[in-house]
Amino acid sequence: MQVSKKEGRVLDRAINNWVESNVISEPESQKLKRSYEVTSFDWKRVAKYSFWLAISCIVISISSAIADKWLIEIFKNLFKAPDSIKCMSFAVFSGVLYFLGIRRKNQYPDKVYSNEAIFFLGIATTAVSIAFLGKAMDTGSGHFSILLLLAAFIYGLLGLWFPSKLVWLFSLLSLGSWFGAETSYASGWGAYYLGMNYPLRFVLFGLALIFCGSYAFNQWQSRSEFLRPTRAIGLLYLFIALWIMSIFGNYGDPEIWERAKQIELFHWSILFGAASVGAIYHGVKYDDGMTRGFGLTFIFINLYTRFFEYFWEGTHKAIFFALLALSFWYLGSKAEKIWQLSLVKNLTSQSTRTQ
Repeated sequence: MQVSKKEGRVLDRAINNWVESNVISEPESQKLKRSYEVTSFDWKRVAKYSFWLAISCIVISISSAIADKWLIEIFKNLFKAPDSIKCMSFAVFSGVLYFLGIRRKNQYPDKVYSNEAIFFLGIATTAVSIAFLGKAMDTGSGHFSILLLLAAFIYGLLGLWFPSKLVWLFSLLSLGSWFGAETSYASGWGAYYLGMNYPLRFVLFGLALIFCGSYAFNQWQSRSEFLRPTRAIGLLYLFIALWIMSIFGNYGDPEIWERAKQIELFHWSILFGAASVGAIYHGVKYDDGMTRGFGLTFIFINLYTRFFEYFWEGTHKAIFFALLALSFWYLGSKAEKIWQLSLVKNLTSQSTRTQ
């Protein structure tokens, strides 16, 4: 097992303390120390960020080329083809990228980041193809949601077929974008629909994504690895919507919201806090780091939001930020302590198995 320098120091200190406390013998401590290797450099992280930087540079390069007036004229002369042809061209290009990604994934399954980078380029060209399809069909902005739904459908099928969790992730993001565009004020739904404003609709959307995804991928065992990203996106939609509702409530008119009193919005803060506590309880009971992490993160977001709402006006700014700094320092120290305890716990369980 490879660990970082900081993790290695913690492990060495824990093992030495066990030897001094006669928990383990000296030969056992040497055996434990040989079970991990301290890496001098985190090459995994370098590989991950290098591929993302490479993709960013490709996007910047293409954008810079398109922004050049001289090249724009060349592109106009070279690409006077109808939008339908452009759509098909980018669709074929996307297919080539997906094919290369699948073949590389089968040949080099351990090269995760480079494989996912190829899939990401395929996702981008697929989006361009769908955009040209919209122009070819002359849908206009009024039917923009149809294109988002089409993107969600295509990404979903491709992601489940390959399989690729990155492509599936973009399917869920496109689905959320479609839901937002479809239920927006401009689409005819209005500020309210069935008594629900915009954020409250996303609360239900996030819950539906969590429960439907959990049922589907628990039944579909060959694609069970898709459950985790599905739940993550569903929880993200749910908690962000609840956070917005804790600030604005179920109001669709800004003028009515400005006249509302803080006490009239307080029950949404209670609901937001209850959801966070429920997520923490689920995470602790079922040892689920995702729900526990979401619950802890958003319960502190809830507390700090209420802190700003109720104490920003009446507290001196120096005192306000001093209290905020102390609270963050306390949170960081507790988080560090929990992290070290979990590391020692894992090492203890490993020591027990070796005895």
